[in-house]
Amino acid sequence: MNKKLNVGWVEWISLPDLGIPSIEAKTDTGARTSALHAHNIQPFGSNKNRKVRFVINPIKDNPELAIYCSAKVIDEREITSSMGRTEKRYVINTTLNIGDFSKEIEITLTNRENLNYRMILGRSALEGAIVKPDSSYIQTKLDYDVYKSIKNKLKLKRSLRIGILTREPNSFSVRRIIEEAEKNDHVVETIDTKRCYLKIDSSNPEVHYNGKPLPIYDAIIPRIGPSITFYGMSVVRQFQAMGTFCLNSSQSIGNSRDKLAAHQILVGTGIPMPNTSFANSPKDTKSLLELISDMPLVIKLLQSSQGKGVILAESKKAASGVISAFQRIGAPFIAQEFVKEANGEDVRCFVVGKKVVGSMMRKSSDDDFRSNLHSGGTSHKVRITKKERLISINAARSLGLNVAGVDIIRSDSGPKVLEVNSSPGIEGIEKSTEKNIAGEIIKYIEENVRLININQKKY
Repeated sequence: MNKKLNVGWVEWISLPDLGIPSIEAKTDTGARTSALHAHNIQPFGSNKNRKVRFVINPIKDNPELAIYCSAKVIDEREITSSMGRTEKRYVINTTLNIGDFSKEIEITLTNRENLNYRMILGRSALEGAIVKPDSSYIQTKLDYDVYKSIKNKLKLKRSLRIGILTREPNSFSVRRIIEEAEKNDHVVETIDTKRCYLKIDSSNPEVHYNGKPLPIYDAIIPRIGPSITFYGMSVVRQFQAMGTFCLNSSQSIGNSRDKLAAHQILVGTGIPMPNTSFANSPKDTKSLLELISDMPLVIKLLQSSQGKGVILAESKKAASGVISAFQRIGAPFIAQEFVKEANGEDVRCFVVGKKVVGSMMRKSSDDDFRSNLHSGGTSHKVRITKKERLISINAARSLGLNVAGVDIIRSDSGPKVLEVNSSPGIEGIEKSTEKNIAGEIIKYIEENVRLININQKKY
């Protein structure tokens, strides 16, 4: 620090690396290391890449203004406070701006909730400066009004703690998401969805795992299979209640998994779809088939995925037999027109946020009408039309999905949405398009995780 720098007993400073544009700090030459008020201090990461996550309330009289921070841990030290209390604290490095000067300093994290100043500047930070204890605010005066313009989001890149809800931690999609997250200095932990159990408490909701509560995550990525949709939605809903950003919400996952509800929502928002019918009573089978007079007919179980539970009925007699079989076992289904001109092909559009980040054409194998890659289909990169792009984005938005695989079939009357997947696989789309789809997902999380909350009641 420049030797000509004069500082008073109290100065306005900023800590840009932590997203703190303005905070009052007291100079304290009796302390060697600077200290910053923080709470909900949680270590995470590996022994080789130790990090700490914490919350800062920069304004003493405004506990509702909370800034979420993370930093690399450089040390842990036993620190004795001026009141004689000794505690072990995490030590981090960060940039200090004071006046026109900038310097990298060490800071310890501790709860200073009952003290007048949220930060103290110790001897190591003040090295080379002239401290004038009889003066205050010698350097540039800042204020707390700057936080009013920040509103709900602060543009700041920081390490995030991300959880992936999955029963397949070694799948291609999960491995690619972890790879891209770690490239951007984030820490990812996989969580077996079925092993989560919930503490439903209005004052302190928690998700428990392996006998203890899970930590607060910056983001949760749900990779929930159809077989555990109900329980998986409950777990996602619990994370939402804890204030965690979930890539897809519980409600949006439910919307997409219930094919009948999804069709009704999409049609209600003007999304073009193949003609579809639904009935419950066996007495209505004949009338149901008359609603879609052309054959063949596609019959789908409402909880089907990856092409499973999807049957092509070549005639009304065959369709009636399939429907009767489903009704006898109480399996809800929909009947849908078969688009012959599509020739066993559909387009998978991968939507992230408000854009399509990749698209591929999927073609069924010679002996199957389903184009799903899990059913033996093949794929290649395809250029989609402006209308197909808009339909895909609007379909995902209608169901409330931030990330979705939208399947479109090209008919003589234009593109129509077949299905919207809330946990789309990454392998096929990345290999077909040679695009970094996993990276787009991580980028979206970085842009949407809440870094500041002015109306925060509880962290």
